[in-house]
Parts: sequence; C-alpha cells; structure tokens
Amino acid sequence: MITTTNLSKSYNGATVLNVEHLEIPKGESFGLVGNNGAGKTTYFSLLLDLIRPTTGHIENNAIIVNESEDWKPFTSSFIDESFLIGYLTAEEYFYFIGDLRGQNKATVDAFLADFEDFFNGEILGQKKYLRDLSKGNQKKAGIIAALIGNPQVIILDEPFANLDPTTQIRLKRLMKELTENREVTLLVSSHDLLHVTEVCERIVVLEKGEVVKDLAKSPETLKELEEHFNR
Repeated sequence: MITTTNLSKSYNGATVLNVEHLEIPKGESFGLVGNNGAGKTTYFSLLLDLIRPTTGHIENNAIIVNESEDWKPFTSSFIDESFLIGYLTAEEYFYFIGDLRGQNKATVDAFLADFEDFFNGEILGQKKYLRDLSKGNQKKAGIIAALIGNPQVIILDEPFANLDPTTQIRLKRLMKELTENREVTLLVSSHDLLHVTEVCERIVVLEKGEVVKDLAKSPETLKELEEHFNR
C-alpha cells in the first residue's frame, strides 16, 4: 500500500530523515516511535506532500505522492491543530470535510452520532469556534474529521497527546475497530510506547532520521522498546 524508496530530507546540508526502504501493506496498523527530532513528523509530512523530499519518494497505492494528487481522495490525516479551521464551529468543520469527501450534511450527522461517547458532550452543540476549544477537544475534532468519508489510509501524529485517560481508552478501541477488517491502513506516531504497542501490530523505531528497529508486535515488544529507549 505504502512504499518508501531512497527517501531523504535535508535542511541546510543536515539530513533529518534517511529511509532507504520501507513497506507498509494494506490493512496494517503501523506505529512510528522515536525521541523528539527522530524524524516522525518529517516522514508523515513527506507522506502527505506537505514538504518535498531531497531524494527518493513515497508511493501510496502505487501513486508517487509528490508527483500526483490522486492519492488524496482515499487518504486522510490529522497532524496537529493547524489542520483545523479555527473560525469554524466543530459542526461547520465536519460539514466542510464531508463536502470535500462527497458527504452531505445528513450523512455526516449520521456518522457523528456514533461518536457521542468519544465527544463526551464537549464538541457538538457548544457554539464555540474550534480555536476556542481546549487542545484535547481540538484533537478529538481533528481525529474524527479524519475518519469522514471512509478513507483507506489514515495518518495520525501523536493522537494520544492532550487527551484525558477516558478518551485515550476510547481512542484505542476506535483504532482497533478501524483496522479489524483489514480494509484501513492506519499509521500512528506516538511518544507513548504503551499505547502504540496496544493498537499497532507493527512498530518502527526512528533514530536520527533512520530506521533502527522494525518490530512485529509480540508479548515482548513493549519491554524491547523500553530497553531500547532506556539505554
């Protein structure tokens, strides 16, 4: 589904990402972990064509992402609050995303009804602009907006940050449901090793922009990751 080939990104001669080859098959729940500056957000930004590679490329369903926009109809993401439109209410934003993905208001409303527990009465019907919501509620809105229109590829950067424990638990359950039929490819980056090992079947560790571990989840994965970062 997603193939990375000879990919690098440099700024002023300093290489911040260098991935020779990485395959993420369709239907995989894929976790990306690493310390600050490891290259996680850079990789996702390249995957979404937010920045251009210095060398190499990423293919999403055989489409080179920096050469064509044909991957966009089946790919969605939430990286941070800059993806939101701050002067819209949550409902207006959801309808805007729905319209981009060919969904009318009634269809979006029916979709949102499934997430009442996740929203916990703090998102819909509040008559607040997105910019006035808490960081956690902005993240809730952004994550659910990324699910509108049944995308095949979903990319979430640090989805657990700023969420309360109850919402984190609900989000993990939601992620598992998304990938259980093997139709959705889910890519998640996180600093939280416990959460990422719970929801992802494969975990890649980035260090100084390079892949240093590529692990299929097992009962020993969390321990192995903890030992790696505790060196």
